Amino acid sequence: MASFVAKVDHQLDVLTAMLGEVSVTEAGTAVTRLQDDEVVAVIASTSAAIRELEALRVVATGVVAERSTRDAGHGGLAQKRGHRSAVGLIQDLTGVSRTQAGKAARLGQALVDTVQTAPPGDPDDGSQPDPTTPLRAWHACLGEAFTAGRITLDQQTAIRRGLGEPPSDGDSASEQPDAETTAAWTTAAEQLIDEASRRTVEDLGSAARCIRDQLDPEGARRRFEEQYEARSFRMWRDADGVTCAKIRFEPGGAAWVTSVLDAALRPRRGGPRFVDPDEKAAADALVADPRTNDQLAYDLLLDVLHTGSLADAASVFGARQAGVRVVVTDTSRTGSGVAVIEDTNTTVPAAFAAQHVCDTGTTTITIDPNGNPLNLGRDTRLFTAKQRLALAQRDGGCGWTGCDRPPSSCEAHHIDLHSEGGRTDVDRGILLCRFHHMNLHHHGWWITRDGTGPFVLHSPDPDVEHIVLHQRLERRYAFGDLQPPPTRFRTATPEAAA
Repeated sequence: MASFVAKVDHQLDVLTAMLGEVSVTEAGTAVTRLQDDEVVAVIASTSAAIRELEALRVVATGVVAERSTRDAGHGGLAQKRGHRSAVGLIQDLTGVSRTQAGKAARLGQALVDTVQTAPPGDPDDGSQPDPTTPLRAWHACLGEAFTAGRITLDQQTAIRRGLGEPPSDGDSASEQPDAETTAAWTTAAEQLIDEASRRTVEDLGSAARCIRDQLDPEGARRRFEEQYEARSFRMWRDADGVTCAKIRFEPGGAAWVTSVLDAALRPRRGGPRFVDPDEKAAADALVADPRTNDQLAYDLLLDVLHTGSLADAASVFGARQAGVRVVVTDTSRTGSGVAVIEDTNTTVPAAFAAQHVCDTGTTTITIDPNGNPLNLGRDTRLFTAKQRLALAQRDGGCGWTGCDRPPSSCEAHHIDLHSEGGRTDVDRGILLCRFHHMNLHHHGWWITRDGTGPFVLHSPDPDVEHIVLHQRLERRYAFGDLQPPPTRFRTATPEAAA
């Protein structure tokens, strides 16, 4: 394996070949003369060099944190240099925010702890591990992936914070989780590392939280109850006499308000295109409305409060009535009590879903272990509402790599042209947000699929390698497509209801 110095030198050589021997101030002018592909290459090379250097800096930050603990008193490394803590010293040396310095210090300490912790015995060699030997930390793989340049500091933080700490069987907070639980969290972290290059940091954190709650349904129920108890609405007048308000949502309320806003404002937010002429005219009028999105949202919420339960949905929301769709995987064989709100990817207890059913109803979707919906109707020009529902459950949002738009912001794309004999089948369709759907058609991209395998995105540029559009990891957990984690943590069955 090449040393970090060799890797950094290689990237510097690449940059020098493109820009020449220039100073930082001169580099700006040199970059403006480059072709598009060369500008992208500059960003890629500088990012690769920064990742290598950042990994080394984080390790050094961890050592600083280890030598600057409170137990060290005024003799600590940071304290001897006039700082209260390692975070203060790192912030002073690097110029980053306190939050960023804190992230680096925590990760650095975790890396140092991993190095200092002796690994357990190999369970496959027939020997029994020493019970006095501490288990390898479940998050050790995150530190290793970071130092190897596979994930960034923000991605590492999103995964670790999203997964949280694995639960223990004991009542004490200091009780350590058993080996099987630790293995489940390690497996989830490793899978999320593989997913990191295809997800935004925010989407990665959302996936981690969703997987955490599927692994730990009891913890999910407790967290939901805590959020529900913390719900609040407060109004006050500021010094100028303006009435202000602050809302702290619980998951169900947040999803409903989000649905209301998305349903009414989707033409402003790049939602699906309108086919009906009346709907298109209304959408065009909304786009031309001089009010800002925040003003429109305010007026909309007041309209909802005014009209209440007797509102004519079409007059308030337009063509699409607001609503919250909750996905429940049939857990008769596992006893899991977790459901997922479709658009926000937020987990809620199954009891919340049962309550929701009383006000709405259910639609049952039969799927295979890969999440492919079965028996939902075929052979129409446009995907039916039931087919779109199936696509939403399978894809979880836009299928384009790196896009985090939810199902409500997506359109169903035929991978086989209908004009050339393509059929409107669920297994030949994929959800794409409006931007990526238009981008695909306007720039000559196309998508293929072999049977019920992964969708593959092809570029019009023959030199660009095709991209496999992987299914969202949290959906694979729900559909039972993954062998790990250990059996006691599996939550999926081939039945889903929304």
